[in-house]
Amino acid sequence: MTARILIVDDHPLFRGALRVAVGGDADPPHISEAADFDAARAAIEADSELDLVLLDLNLPGASGFSGLMRLRALRPALPVIIVSGNAEPATVGLAMQLGASGFIPKTSSVETMRLAMRTVLDGGVWAPPGMGAADGEAAVLAQKMARLTPQQLRVLTMLSEGLLNKQIAYALDVAEATVKAHVSAILQKLEVGSRTQAVIAANRLMGLGLAGEPRS
Repeated sequence: MTARILIVDDHPLFRGALRVAVGGDADPPHISEAADFDAARAAIEADSELDLVLLDLNLPGASGFSGLMRLRALRPALPVIIVSGNAEPATVGLAMQLGASGFIPKTSSVETMRLAMRTVLDGGVWAPPGMGAADGEAAVLAQKMARLTPQQLRVLTMLSEGLLNKQIAYALDVAEATVKAHVSAILQKLEVGSRTQAVIAANRLMGLGLAGEPRS
């Protein structure tokens, strides 16, 4: 069955390069593209058959790990491969801890990109050799973030966007009491004392990964 792949990058030349890399197999996949986070989210919501997302770390509407975290909350089972100009070991490790199924440096060869995509489509994970485990304070925070359920992660991202409990409840079509329960669970899992501290922690983690990432 032909794979369905979404390429998310704001640089048209690199989207074209990825399209060439993705489309080189004997059974070419169905490829769609998005140039910013809002377009990516709309494409994912519109296509329940997507098999893989190739996601840049630095996009209009999302930067650092915010795009990865928000897409993981939106569709937890959909594999996401980060494709980035920042291939520092800490960045790769944090991406994997936050739920990425793979990480492809933009300097990779076409053959490496194809191998990475095939590996993830077959249910595996892919990271550059010798990279995969983050350490330090950010890694501890990522471990705590990984405890959140998909719905709790959605609530946290909405809190980070400045939404009130009643607005989140409306967006998720749940009772406000349910949102309050999610917020309490988020505070417990992140080991913080207030929603403000939870948002600060989330924003700090979402903003990581930009060092060395070129603007397109």
